[in-house]
Amino acid sequence: MDDQDHDSVYDGLLGGDDSQWAFGTSFEDPLAGVDTTVPDGVDRTALAAYCLMLGDDALVASHRLSQWCSRAPDLEDDIALANIALDLLGQARLLLARAAAADPAVVPALPEGSPVPPEDALAFFRDQDAFRNVRLVEQVNGDFAATVVRLLVLATWRLALMQRLATSRDPVLSAIAAKAVKEITYHRDYAGRWVVTLAQGTAESRRRVQAGLATVWPLRWELDRDHAVEAELAEVGVGVRPSSVAAEVDVLLDQVLGVADLERPDVKPIGAHGGLTGRDGRHTEQLGLVLAELQSVARVHPQGRW
Repeated sequence: MDDQDHDSVYDGLLGGDDSQWAFGTSFEDPLAGVDTTVPDGVDRTALAAYCLMLGDDALVASHRLSQWCSRAPDLEDDIALANIALDLLGQARLLLARAAAADPAVVPALPEGSPVPPEDALAFFRDQDAFRNVRLVEQVNGDFAATVVRLLVLATWRLALMQRLATSRDPVLSAIAAKAVKEITYHRDYAGRWVVTLAQGTAESRRRVQAGLATVWPLRWELDRDHAVEAELAEVGVGVRPSSVAAEVDVLLDQVLGVADLERPDVKPIGAHGGLTGRDGRHTEQLGLVLAELQSVARVHPQGRW
């Protein structure tokens, strides 16, 4: 071996250029160079709240899917679920950054000098009751069948929303949605194919996909419920009323269930708590467990550089 200036061949990795690391120290603002001016007639607080809703849906769903890493039925699906999780994480980052740009007051206060960018502060330093995701995404994964059923329902609904949001008066939301449409189309198709495959497979795989439907369906109704913020932004051409896509989502889900020879489960919906749902910050205990895992390192080292 040639003489080297280092005692170890690895010493050269430790100095100078941080860009070689997977987690560097100078991430760019995801909205750098983008005009984040709020359109006329749009309430900044409402816009930020709306972006948190859609961003939190993606963030929590991404974390749940990432828990399949190294645990999926085979390597191909391990990679597929990880890639879907990354797509959703990217959407979450953009939406949380838009929320912070629209209304900086939503960003949690951190120690002075903390290097955490606004979208990370929103992901890692909000408490459970500040999250605005639908309760469907925070539920435990269950088995693979339950996960693909939940992904089918979520992706079918989210794709319908994003297709309409692509024409939003807010150019930032419009651009985020246009990119997301391409990604979520794959998410929906991947989940739909698996639901059909499992339903038409063995007796055991069919039993499991039926059980998955029974666990997912009680929270399906929340996706169609119009929150006051969603209604307000829909009125000014920025957001989308979930109720406006409900019929389309039902048709598409029924088509998949029809091909799979499955019926909608006859189960009782999990109702709101005092009229409040995930959009209001009222969650199941499962979200607390998700956040304890997702936020643990950042909360221990709030001034850490990653």
